[in-house]
Amino acid sequence: MADDLTDPRAVSALRSVAHPVRIRILSLLTAEAMSAAEVARALDLTHANASYHLRVLHEAGELVVESEEKIRGGVAKRYRYVVADAPSATPATNDDRIAYVRAIAHEVTRRQSQHERGTGQMSDIETWVDPETWVEAVELLRRASDLLHENARPPGAPGTQHVSASLFAFEMTKPQEDAR
Repeated sequence: MADDLTDPRAVSALRSVAHPVRIRILSLLTAEAMSAAEVARALDLTHANASYHLRVLHEAGELVVESEEKIRGGVAKRYRYVVADAPSATPATNDDRIAYVRAIAHEVTRRQSQHERGTGQMSDIETWVDPETWVEAVELLRRASDLLHENARPPGAPGTQHVSASLFAFEMTKPQEDAR
């Protein structure tokens, strides 16, 4: 698989969510339902491109159609992302997870260019802990993720601030030989 996410061969090999534009769409549709035209305007995409990505996400079960409205003789669907119902919550294979991490890395890099001074937290660790500590840490991360998803508001809503959070925590395989 190519490392460049702009390479069509690499993108076509990724699961439905593992694409930077689709990750942005899911984030956007966490706060409110939107049509393809609204998504296109919000993310500065063409209508055709937004429609394509919405269709891929919907067919994969990542989005629900919250409502439909008649517009100029057609029907505009308004899609919503409900994180608790999303099948991508646990990708099926390690290759799927790696593709997802690569897409997230691409998206976090884009977001970092908009980083403002203020509160936040960056952390990275690869370590060994007892099982109880691990269970507690994962639960705290899950609670933080749920809190952010459940309280997401439309872009620019009064009284809100634009934030980014990407959480990865996982058990690793035991090394064949301890390097110590």
